[in-house]
Amino acid sequence: MNDVYSSRDIEKACRRDINFKWLLQGQKVPDHNTIARFRNGRLKGILEGLFSQLIVKLGELGEIQYENIFIDGTKIEAYANKYTFVWKKTTLKNEQKLQEKARAFLLKLNQEIKTGIPLGESAITVETLQKYIVFLKEKQQAEKIEFVSGKGKRKTNLQRATETLKEFLEKQTKYDRYNELFDGRNSFSKTDTDATFMHMKEDHMRNSQLKPGYNVQIGVEAEYIVGLAISSERSDQLTLISFLDKLIENLPQKYHKVIADAGYESEENYVYLEKQGLKPFIKPQTYEVMKKKSFSKIIGKRENMVYDSVNDEYLCANHKKLVVVGKATRTSKSGYKSVVTLYECESCEGCSFKKQCTKAAGNKKLSVSKLFLEKRSESLNNITSTEGILLRMNRSIQVEGAFGVLKEDHSFRRFVMRGKKNVETEFLLLSFGFNINKLHNKIQQDRCGHSLHKIEVA
Repeated sequence: MNDVYSSRDIEKACRRDINFKWLLQGQKVPDHNTIARFRNGRLKGILEGLFSQLIVKLGELGEIQYENIFIDGTKIEAYANKYTFVWKKTTLKNEQKLQEKARAFLLKLNQEIKTGIPLGESAITVETLQKYIVFLKEKQQAEKIEFVSGKGKRKTNLQRATETLKEFLEKQTKYDRYNELFDGRNSFSKTDTDATFMHMKEDHMRNSQLKPGYNVQIGVEAEYIVGLAISSERSDQLTLISFLDKLIENLPQKYHKVIADAGYESEENYVYLEKQGLKPFIKPQTYEVMKKKSFSKIIGKRENMVYDSVNDEYLCANHKKLVVVGKATRTSKSGYKSVVTLYECESCEGCSFKKQCTKAAGNKKLSVSKLFLEKRSESLNNITSTEGILLRMNRSIQVEGAFGVLKEDHSFRRFVMRGKKNVETEFLLLSFGFNINKLHNKIQQDRCGHSLHKIEVA
């Protein structure tokens, strides 16, 4: 509530600030280590439940109606070194080099020394390397060969082979750990392995530098934060379902309408909302572009072609038909499978519009998910209705306004704790303070019970 985030600053405030002293009621000032341990340990498992109780209380006070939830996300920098990055592409490349080098070495070793350990065609694992090291150690003991070190000492071939295998083992163990930590991501930070490298809006050097951070998702109703989730996923699109699942689990009632921006649009999300009985107010990704006059001149776009629903055909600018040539199944990053219909022009040969229409060497092709277009059309109708216009305006005021208050007014731009669970605890505390301040302000301004801002005409 008072923009004091670090445990040392809280301890200092308890010694100097009269308000904090009053809260202590004459008790001994806690040490900053005590505050940090309490926050890291005791709060980690119970704070989410306490936050849900606060939302239920706001509902009992008539502040929350469980009607409209406005969802948005922002990226906040992690408490991690910007230069301790690990990239998946580099890791896989180096691991492949190690595998080739280790295989060649073990094949040579098997020729020189009959180890009897099967190598196989699959990848060389940590267990395989450990078996070879054990074999060489037993051979060393049996032949009573002494391993030496230091200047002027000459190592035997057996010692050199053992040291090489230990080096391979160390590297392969590291790569196995890295691959486990990636967990579907392309990067992580060594100082906070749950943090992913992302583009931040706060880019003081203006060079699109990637920084370790978290994708923070919040749901807002009546200007109160009613739910939150911390994600290592850079895309908002892949966070919606897990966020709403968590919200449904924690709150006593289910929301009726979900209002979100274009970053959350996908067929998977639309299907999920329909199954949950939630009405979507999601802006299509092409919404702003389609309003421009220049968009109608792009003849290669599906939206600018005439569709014949009876014959299931598209008609291009040159009055040629794009007919169905088959269907395909596409799998998203989350594992969702979408069925798309494939269309191809009957003939683009000699067409004067071809350069404007397609870059393909052959005929113009389209891939269309009919289910996605149907759900997008429903959401478009929702957001362009009178109710939808009001809710879209409130989304920009309420949820984006909440992030604006937290990042600008409360100067919260970087976490002070590490690890996903600790970061979630930290942001829950911040949301607690935000909601209590918001309730106080609404009482002072006599705005209690008002959940939506009305459209005002200048």
